[in-house]
Order: sequence, then C-alpha cells, then structure tokens
Amino acid sequence: MTDPHTETFVAHRTLLFTVAYEILGSASDAEDVLQESWLRWSEVRLDTVVEKRAYLVRIVTRQALNRLRTLGRRRESYVGPWLPEPLLTAPDIAADVELAESVSMAMLLVLETLGPTERAVFVLREVFAFGYGEIAAAVGKTPAAVRQIAHRARGHVTARRPRGTVSAEQSRAVLDAFRRAVGTGDLRGLLDLLAPDVLLVGDGGGIVQALPRPVRGADRVARVLTSARVAAIAGLLEPTTANGGPALVLRVDGAIDTVLSIHVETGRITGVYAVRNPAKLSHMTRENPLTT
Repeated sequence: MTDPHTETFVAHRTLLFTVAYEILGSASDAEDVLQESWLRWSEVRLDTVVEKRAYLVRIVTRQALNRLRTLGRRRESYVGPWLPEPLLTAPDIAADVELAESVSMAMLLVLETLGPTERAVFVLREVFAFGYGEIAAAVGKTPAAVRQIAHRARGHVTARRPRGTVSAEQSRAVLDAFRRAVGTGDLRGLLDLLAPDVLLVGDGGGIVQALPRPVRGADRVARVLTSARVAAIAGLLEPTTANGGPALVLRVDGAIDTVLSIHVETGRITGVYAVRNPAKLSHMTRENPLTT
C-alpha cells in the first residue's frame, strides 16, 4: 500500500516541478527543490493539513526562494551570458498558450529582472492563479503586501513581456525558414525573418565556446548566423520542442551539444537563444511534463 505522503506528493509532482522551474529558471535546481520539499513534506502530520495542494506549493515556494537567493549570488560570477535551462516538452504544451508563454525562454528572461519575492508572487498569481492569502503564506508576507507586490510585478512584466506572440505552427514555419536561410548562408532571406532589434544570446557557461556577449540588431545577428562556421553545422540541426515552443537541437557524436530556441512576434524573430553549457542540457533528453 502506498504511503499517504508519497501518494499525495506524486499526484502533485508535475505542478510542483512547474512552480519551482518558473521561479528558478533551472530544471536541475527545481529537481533539487523538490527533493528538499519532499523531506519536509514527509514530516508533516497530514491530519493537520486542510488543503494539501496549497500546502505543498507553499513548501516548494519557500525552498525555491531560498535556492533563488543563492543562485543570484552564483550568477554574479557566471562566465558569459546566462540563459535559463532548456526543457524538452511535449508538442501539446503549445496548445496551452498561457503555460507555453510562461515557460518560454523570452518570458523566463523577463522574470529574471524581478526580485525573488516579486518573481514568486507573480508566478503563483499570474500563472497558477493562487489567492493572495495562499501566496502570503508561501512567501511570508501579509495578503495586503502580496497584493501590492503582485501589482508592481505585473506592471514590471507587462512593460517587458513579449508582445504579438504567434501560434506554434507559425513559429515552426519561421523556424524552418530560419534553418534554411542559415544553412545556405542566405543573408537577405535571414534579414527578412529578423526583427530590427533582434537579440542573439549564447550560453556556454565558460565550459564550452559561445558568444562572449549578446548581439543586438538584425544586421549584426544575421552576419553572425550566416558565417561559414555556423552554416557548416546548420544542416545538422534537428527540430524539437523546448520550453513549450519549436526549437532546434545539435547533436555531436550522439550527445546534445546545443539547443537553439527562437522567439517570434508578429511574424519576425525577436530572440535567438543558444544554450551550449553541458550542465544545462540534461533535461533535453526526456520529455518534462508541465501543468498549471
């Protein structure tokens, strides 16, 4: 017979992982948070818990906040640009537009501009629709304070969040055209796909070679992407689904070398994100279920 603690935790595990990942932007750290949360949950007297889902999210949020503050200090010494850890996700995630947007590279980078408590409040309120009282218990604030934090975080994100996002089918079509243009060195064709202020970011973590700093602007990005070195590997890029949207993966000797995601707004690519840090690629080998 399954232990009641285990049964409840397993039933909500996908939700708990999604909450932790959206707060942290790191799947590996989200898994660590779930391990720490399980240890605390296993010691809870279940007859004292009225709403198990909310209680578990409270534990996970607290652990994620502790981890996020530690990660903030680590990222200050991170070598080169930092990108969220990509997740291999099922294609049907894209059907849930709000969930897909919330775990997209572009949105996770926006969330990085929030403070830890603001980020947790925004995620719990805007993505998972928890009440102010429930969020207050999770972040150690009063409901009135949480309401103010949520309002401030919502305004901050609204001013920076991606606009005019398109469907997964449209993104896939743009990604296919992008791969062809890069593979053939078609500078003109690539420029037609890129927004004027497109941003290219590479993350090697100081472990493997990557762009030392972000590249901004269609002309500069196009010239980087149509270089002989990039064109030589473009034919090896395979389509996949990462963070709820179309992406490309490069394998070298059977192992994942690079995950390349794009963000499309109003038919143009506004972001190109290439994750090469080997420590961030482990969650691209199997599908990661997500839910709200």
